[in-house]
Amino acid sequence: MVKVRQDAGLPPPPLSRHLVFAGNPGTGKTTVARLYGGFLAALGLLARGHLVEADRGDLVGEYVGHTAPRTTAVFRRALGGVLFIDEAYSLVPQGHLTDFGAEAVSTLVKLMEDHRDEVVVIVAGYPSEMDRLLESNSGLASRFTRTLRFEDYSSVELVRIVRHQADSHEYAVAPETAEALHDHFETLPRGERFGNGRSARQVFQLMTERHAQRVTELGLSTADLASADPGLLTTLLPADLPPGQAR
Repeated sequence: MVKVRQDAGLPPPPLSRHLVFAGNPGTGKTTVARLYGGFLAALGLLARGHLVEADRGDLVGEYVGHTAPRTTAVFRRALGGVLFIDEAYSLVPQGHLTDFGAEAVSTLVKLMEDHRDEVVVIVAGYPSEMDRLLESNSGLASRFTRTLRFEDYSSVELVRIVRHQADSHEYAVAPETAEALHDHFETLPRGERFGNGRSARQVFQLMTERHAQRVTELGLSTADLASADPGLLTTLLPADLPPGQAR
């Protein structure tokens, strides 16, 4: 509707495009941020829609007078697109009232006001920490009025991620292996440090390494492997799960 009204010569309605992404690691926050920028660019609401990723290390300086220029430089790279600040709560460390992160937040708030139609800012991090970030600065809270929560992946979804990785690298996941994978993911604790999609990708990598070791231990020559059943080189078995997880 913003675009339609603009094309009709009407003033656009007020629109808050900045977002809070609250979720544990590996839940797809960066991917969605990139897609969001692409959508807004396609609608003509952003000039480019590119994604600039940043964290505390990119924004906060090491001495007085260093933080504002660093934050400004990163912000200007994002003009026309999306500035994605991961683990944004680290800008206001708990119990450190004199930390330079507060200067980064204040600088960010002013830049967002000065360039309100030229950039989208997305702050991301653990759900329990993002409220503390917004409460640290009233100007920040007023500009982030919409929060999207990214839930942890279920065990079924994590198995699907492993299967997708396997398909991409021309491996096959045997039915009994999929069951063992499901059991493995069911046993993992789902706290804030749970890796979600990253954990699934790590498991797949470990499985390919263990698969390679298992095949190598057969003692076959290179020629024998080349002529062997293709399943030997491609099929992941329960024995290829990380130690202690094979079924």
